[in-house]
Amino acid sequence: MTYTATSMDALRQYGDELADATVATLFERGEVGKFNTLMRYVSTAGAPLPDGLPDVAREYLHETSTPPAWVDWGEMEKARLFFIDNNVHISTALSFASMPACYLVPHVAKLLSATHALEYPSKRMAETGQFTVYLMQPDAFEAGSRFVPAVQKVRLLHAAIRHHLSRENLWDTEAFGTPICQEDMIGGQLLFSILVLDSLHRLNIHMTVDGAEAYFYAWRVVGAMLGVDQAHAPEDLAAAREFLDTYLTRYMGPSEEGVNLTRQLIDLYEEVVPGTTFDPIVAAVIRYLVGDTGADWLQVPRTAWDTAVKAAPGLLGILETIEDKSPLGAWALDRLGHVTALFELSSLTRGRVMHYAIPEQLKADFGVSSTVARTRRWTPPPPLRG
Repeated sequence: MTYTATSMDALRQYGDELADATVATLFERGEVGKFNTLMRYVSTAGAPLPDGLPDVAREYLHETSTPPAWVDWGEMEKARLFFIDNNVHISTALSFASMPACYLVPHVAKLLSATHALEYPSKRMAETGQFTVYLMQPDAFEAGSRFVPAVQKVRLLHAAIRHHLSRENLWDTEAFGTPICQEDMIGGQLLFSILVLDSLHRLNIHMTVDGAEAYFYAWRVVGAMLGVDQAHAPEDLAAAREFLDTYLTRYMGPSEEGVNLTRQLIDLYEEVVPGTTFDPIVAAVIRYLVGDTGADWLQVPRTAWDTAVKAAPGLLGILETIEDKSPLGAWALDRLGHVTALFELSSLTRGRVMHYAIPEQLKADFGVSSTVARTRRWTPPPPLRG
């Protein structure tokens, strides 16, 4: 599939029919509050749905309770093992490359600002981290897991944002298309998949071809479950590169919302890093992974660590070589990565479980009124030429 301006313009016009209809009905009937209250008790797959749950929500949950029929479970297991092997690096890439890249798309930054809780700025990162951990559990799609209910709720959250912005006529659909449209959903899926792989490659993390492809495949499954139209979504890494390059070329630029969100992100991780001596590392890693142009647009501060961070790939390369050649070293580094990733997620969530509720209103300052075995090393596909 070739992605052109015309074909991508078409993706801007529609969102997610099933989730949008469900949310619209919940708001029309004044049942959003009841839904959110009852769904706090539905956190695992296969759990009995509570009495009193609105019928439209019950139907939606039933229809979205299983993964796509085309899922290759062998690929999903490869993705899980890839995550175990690289979890701390993936967490770093999600935090310091994927999220800032979202902020580099002005209309996406505007959307994120609509729901960001200023009193709890780690909410977005906590949700993303928790969501990824749920996905990479061996029983992610089995009874008792937390992944499927999380997907179902995130899909409705996206629909709720579309509902609020469209109803209040506070979104320029002519300029930006439908809020959280198919183009943006696919773009987001790729920012959390191929951009993560790009970042790991930039950090000199050793990846097999099979592992990289499986990680991308897992996010294809996630995209399908979040309502991405698979007729238009990239099926492999080469197509993903073409789509993402085209998407970012179309939209990437500076914005006030992007700057504010980046500042929140940096402040958040500076709180996570013990002490203050190493605080500038956060900004330096973001600048290294997104590049100087993007970092300047986001007003990422330049620090004395900018040069030092460029040496990180060399050090990581040495550790990766140890891991490649020593089973004991691989085990030790995997355990260290696991503990580090859990510490980071615990710091972000502050010990809470994120519930992904449907927002009954958006942020007041957005202007919305209140209403109820290692083989071949993987290298990134070449950039789009044009």
